[in-house]
Amino acid sequence: MGDRVSRLIQGGVTSAQGFLASGVHCGVKPQKKDLTLVFSRVPAAAAGVFTTNKVKAAPVLLDMERIRSGRGQAVVLNSGNANACTGEQGMRDAREMAQLTAQTLQISEDLVYVCSTGPIGHPLPMDAIRRGIPDAARQLSADGAAAAEAILTTDTVPKTAAVQVSVGGQVITVGGMTKGAAMIHPQMATTLTVLTTDAAVALPVLQATLRRATDLSYNRITVDGNRSTNDTILLLANGESGAPEITGPGDALDAFQEALTAVAVTLAKMIVRDGEGATKMIEVTVRGAQSEEDAHRAALAIAASPLVKTALGGASPNWGRVLAAVGYSGAEIQTDRASVRIGPVLVAERGAPVGEAQALYDAVKYLAGDDIQVSVDLGLGKGEVTVWTCDLTEEYVRENAGPIT
Repeated sequence: MGDRVSRLIQGGVTSAQGFLASGVHCGVKPQKKDLTLVFSRVPAAAAGVFTTNKVKAAPVLLDMERIRSGRGQAVVLNSGNANACTGEQGMRDAREMAQLTAQTLQISEDLVYVCSTGPIGHPLPMDAIRRGIPDAARQLSADGAAAAEAILTTDTVPKTAAVQVSVGGQVITVGGMTKGAAMIHPQMATTLTVLTTDAAVALPVLQATLRRATDLSYNRITVDGNRSTNDTILLLANGESGAPEITGPGDALDAFQEALTAVAVTLAKMIVRDGEGATKMIEVTVRGAQSEEDAHRAALAIAASPLVKTALGGASPNWGRVLAAVGYSGAEIQTDRASVRIGPVLVAERGAPVGEAQALYDAVKYLAGDDIQVSVDLGLGKGEVTVWTCDLTEEYVRENAGPIT
């Protein structure tokens, strides 16, 4: 740890020095805020992680092209329309969003990134976007609340987080905002995430730390097993803290990684807690696996299982479904070594039920809560991974069986 101290603070995407943001209603949606702008007063180093879905939205393709430069200064985001599966017009519209933003802010177009989220297959209402970008620029401020609100789709609450860390007396801040409630699964989720920091970080280090933070957060959550066309995580580092540049291994890098990961995990868990129709947040830990990869496979299979998620939602301690998920996950399992706990209650040992009525009663009682832990010990090695999910309810079905909005 050295002399570093980190703490979670109130804030979000504008908590780091030198960042401004805004959120406005421009008309992509009928009423709610639908256009966000995030701006660094100075050009910043930029890193990104994007969806692995082979069907990629126009703004994702644009950002993947631009992130190669490793530079950025602004991000313009709209909700209410994904600009995905919109053909050549979609690419023209994404580029125009960047051009308009650059002209309005009087910065280079190459420093502007574009994000969109919403229904797929509908052209962007560009007249609304053209009105909204100048309005968003006029309303830029150090308060990021409206920005976090304007990126939401079926989310019920804005999602923001910030961490400050002191290294050798120098304070750096990492902040961010995210959105997502469905189409959530590793590699990645239906998320748009903008992370900001006033640390100065060398570009290869910045990309590596973002990838590590993503792997420990967004790639360990699932709501419904679906991957989106628009997933984008962008990280801007503008160096405005005045702290020395982080160029490689050392206490400063460890501190920055710790802070960035803490923000990413906090935001990712907010997505799961706000999953469409969800009533319970579920943490799944698999330990005792032959490897970390096996633990990840097993934990994700449990977390993504509709049978497990519906059982837990109904307060049913059906641990057989948990072991069944491990069995088809691809992870090594020897049933007679495996045990399952629901919260603190041991419900299965050596692959067989704990034959006490009290255990079942205690597990049912525990599942009445809304923060649930499920743990499996495979008894085979030292591999351990935790992932997060939520229960699957009738409300999720109703939300997604309705008309396109």
